[in-house]
Amino acid sequence: MGVGIKVDKLNAWFGKTQALYDITMEAPANHATAIIGPSGCGKSTFVRCLNRMHETVPDARATGKVQIGELDVYNGTSAVQIRRRIGMVFQKPNPFPTMSIYDNVAAGLKLNGFHDHKRLDEIVERSLKLSALWDEVKDNLRKKSGASLSGGQQQRLCIARALAVEPQVLLMDEPCSALDPISTGKIEELIFQLKEKFTIVIVTHNMQQASRVAEFTGFFLLGKLIELDKTEKIFTTPSDKRTEDYITGRFG
Repeated sequence: MGVGIKVDKLNAWFGKTQALYDITMEAPANHATAIIGPSGCGKSTFVRCLNRMHETVPDARATGKVQIGELDVYNGTSAVQIRRRIGMVFQKPNPFPTMSIYDNVAAGLKLNGFHDHKRLDEIVERSLKLSALWDEVKDNLRKKSGASLSGGQQQRLCIARALAVEPQVLLMDEPCSALDPISTGKIEELIFQLKEKFTIVIVTHNMQQASRVAEFTGFFLLGKLIELDKTEKIFTTPSDKRTEDYITGRFG
């Protein structure tokens, strides 16, 4: 099952440039929370701080508190442990091009020293079923490479790879921005099913997508969280004029 996320006074920098200012918010367990806002407002930096990917950039740092269930992300937990609990799917599908479909899904487990073949087979199958890809690839698991799939299939393969290590949280950074409408529809459908098992945070520049898949939406502007509320409220009666201006297309 997914676990809730609590963020308290999160600040982030790239060198001397501050990218996030005092972000305090919660994302409830087994729901999808969308993060919207104009380009460069800190959306991607925010999700990358949740699993400490932010610190992989030279000179980047973050302060504040992030809790994933009982886990304190920035205090005493190793980044490796955190990334086991928090899966991540990026904007551009990034399967390992030389690996088979099977090895793509199993990669994270093997990296963690997992070698029980029978159990690996079960996890690969389960992850591909969870990501709604099994029926399309089951006959070519070891024959075809991850790179041979279509863009939409590659993105679902990356979701399967993230799910294989059994995370509790799934972060998605604009997972559909490189995809056609049909693939986008499949990923959105998938998000609905995955919420039963995982907590999802999705960054999207597509407001219709946020309103379709997320129960809660946070609006970011210039590195600050302007407001977070039920998605329906954000899109119909936001509390802040800046949110309303963005949603009605006056800027952004």
